[in-house]
Amino acid sequence: MKATSANAHDVTQTSSLLTGEEEAAYGDSAYLGADKREDAIIRNKAGRKIKYKINRRPSQLKALNKSGRYAAKKVEHAKASIRTKVEHAFGVVKKQLRFRKTRYRGLRKQIAKLNIMFALANLLLADRPCLAA
Repeated sequence: MKATSANAHDVTQTSSLLTGEEEAAYGDSAYLGADKREDAIIRNKAGRKIKYKINRRPSQLKALNKSGRYAAKKVEHAKASIRTKVEHAFGVVKKQLRFRKTRYRGLRKQIAKLNIMFALANLLLADRPCLAA
C-alpha cells in the first residue's frame, strides 16, 4: 500500500508498488500505460517478463464491434475477478470501519491511520467463520 498526496496520479506509483517478484500485475483503468513508462518494471527478479493486466475503460469497449465487445468483456471480467480479492479489504475499511473521507491532517497521520485500519481489516477478514475450514 502506498499513500501519496492528492495531486499524484496512480500510474506514477506503479514501480514503487511492485516488488520484482510478480509474474502479473493487475490494476484498474487508472494504471493504463504503466508498462510503457520509463520507470516501469518490465522483468521480475527471475528474468521473466511481467504481464500487466490492466482493465480497459468502458469507452474503449464501446468502440469495438459486437463480437469483439463480447470477447473483451469476458477478458475484463476475468481480470476484475482476480482484483476483487484485493479490493475486498478496501471495502471492509470503507464500510465497516467507516473510512470514507480523509481530513487535512498531514500525509504522515493519514498513512498511520491507513496502516491501522488495514491491520484491523485483516483481523476482521481472518475471523470470518467461512475461512476457518
